[in-house]
Amino acid sequence: MLVVFIILIVLASIILGVIVLIQNPKGGGLSSSLGGFSNQLMGVKQTTDVLEKGTWLFAGIIGLLCITSTLFIPRSGGTNSKDNLINEAPVGTPLAPQQNNTVPLPSTQSAPVTPAPAK
Repeated sequence: MLVVFIILIVLASIILGVIVLIQNPKGGGLSSSLGGFSNQLMGVKQTTDVLEKGTWLFAGIIGLLCITSTLFIPRSGGTNSKDNLINEAPVGTPLAPQQNNTVPLPSTQSAPVTPAPAK
């Protein structure tokens, strides 16, 4: 289910990017070359209103999808919940002692030092 949310977020982000690039901020941009036909059909004022509403719509969709996708993220860090139940000991049971598989290091102590005889 999380993959579906990721795909929807990526698609909405691409559409939002296209809408933002088409907009005409202060006389330049791609709207003059790509939106020429739509300006003739709907008029200049309506085109900017539609693009602005589309920007807000897709920004809201992305925000909503991001917030709701957190409900589908597994809390156990991506592992199966059944695996965690098998590997975990029930609460209150003593844990088994751990075996020490380390090799003892050789002693670094030298022979005991005897004091020199007094003269």
